[in-house]
Amino acid sequence: MLRPIFLAFGAGLVTLAIASPQSAAAANCPADHAKLEKALKASVKPSGGPSNGGLDNNEWAALVTRDGVVCAVAFSGAKPGDQWPGSRAIAAEKANTANAVSLSTFALSTANLYAGSQPGGFLYGLAASAPPNPAALYAGDPSKFGSASDPWVGKSLGGVITFGGGLALYDGKNIVGGLGVSGDSSCADHNVAWRVREALGLNKVPAGVGPDHNDEIIYDMTPDKTSASGYGHPLCKGREAEVAEQIHSGFVPRWAKVTK
Repeated sequence: MLRPIFLAFGAGLVTLAIASPQSAAAANCPADHAKLEKALKASVKPSGGPSNGGLDNNEWAALVTRDGVVCAVAFSGAKPGDQWPGSRAIAAEKANTANAVSLSTFALSTANLYAGSQPGGFLYGLAASAPPNPAALYAGDPSKFGSASDPWVGKSLGGVITFGGGLALYDGKNIVGGLGVSGDSSCADHNVAWRVREALGLNKVPAGVGPDHNDEIIYDMTPDKTSASGYGHPLCKGREAEVAEQIHSGFVPRWAKVTK
């Protein structure tokens, strides 16, 4: 939406059209709200998609631009209350995190940050490095949550999440922003996000810490709670790791399958 600004110069009047933050975010968004909602519903079991190995809940999804501005928020259920209410913020913060720690040449998912962010890890303290903006977090009309006019669109929410569900987005030329999904186990959220990114066609990942040279989730946490690779994530309680192997969103070392 363009906002008219009127400037007076002598006897004349000049009108300038200034783009609103919402319209600027929409212009730079990796995908619009309708595409995000469609991809999310197709990736979540309650709305007709496949199982992702966890609780098979409805989910929230959010997109940020490369500048970290929220530009789309959607949910898979019929109404906002069909998903965990707290997961709306977590999804947006996951999108912010994955975008913030990824480059055009190298991607890190939020799942890749888990091991390093634990006490003694090389990323310890990362989760507290950029708290969400409370003025943005709690603002807006709840009736618009998850719609094309969600109150967060056009705002920098911030926040850092260090468990599965956040992915950087790539169009084959550059990184174009981030995607966050939340509402299930963190392992299932990663699987859902992987499917959504693929459905959006923004999965051209150039390189990453995973064995497949991408940002897959790595299930290599050892019994002493450390990660063999340094970028590992714990297993969740369901079939998430099995699904991850099927859709190539994760890696489970042979020894981890034996000790599971």
